[in-house]
Amino acid sequence: MDDLTSRLTLPHYPRSSAYDARWAVENQMGPHALWLLEWLAPALGPDTLRPGARVLDLGCGRAMTSIFLAKEYDVQVTAADLWIKPDENAQRIAEAGVADRVLPVLAEAHDLPFGEGSFDAIVSIDAYQYFGTDDLYLPTLTKLLKPGGRIGVVVPTVREEIEGTEPPEWLTPFWEPAFWCFHSAQWWRRHWTRSGAVEVEVAEWQEEGWRDWLLWSEVCAERSSSEFMARMARQSADMLRVDRGRVLGFARVVGRRL
Repeated sequence: MDDLTSRLTLPHYPRSSAYDARWAVENQMGPHALWLLEWLAPALGPDTLRPGARVLDLGCGRAMTSIFLAKEYDVQVTAADLWIKPDENAQRIAEAGVADRVLPVLAEAHDLPFGEGSFDAIVSIDAYQYFGTDDLYLPTLTKLLKPGGRIGVVVPTVREEIEGTEPPEWLTPFWEPAFWCFHSAQWWRRHWTRSGAVEVEVAEWQEEGWRDWLLWSEVCAERSSSEFMARMARQSADMLRVDRGRVLGFARVVGRRL
């Protein structure tokens, strides 16, 4: 086992550890999407990701999560993203051997070209925070689910809501206005419950998730062939080393369409 694989093989992510570590590093667009999806999947319940189920992977990036869903759960995935062209994802999907189960599409989160009740499940990894804080968004999105279908997301989050207009002083050097879309698990529970669109089944903080985020950021800072992604990873690592889980981490949220 080489050094990269060894560093990224974690016992609490056994499925993800079977995937090529270099492939994961080169296709990443932020936190380790496979780790986050592997944490989310059990919370969706055993009947949701059943073989043949139709799943919308919303904000799929370079389709790593879509490939993972198809390989691990034998589901039919629509891999929707705005920034990565479908042709690029189609090549990755074909190389992974799941072209028969994953369809890449170009789609903006507020203009999804799908009919009501098209999906058994919707998942979104490290993307939902950028559009899902809108009070009106979830009721529209969940129309794409069959009645009783589930939506599950993993988002960067804060342990507790930050009061006022400034972040904690130790995070000030790193803070960007976009980080205000990071909310607590309790905030997401209330936000989804108030929508009237879903019954919230899970809304919880990932204990020690910041440590995995830091490890991944350190590895990507060292090993990514993209200078832009390496620089972003260095910034994340610096921030997470200072914060040490006091504020930043991840939450998973699961809701069942009413």
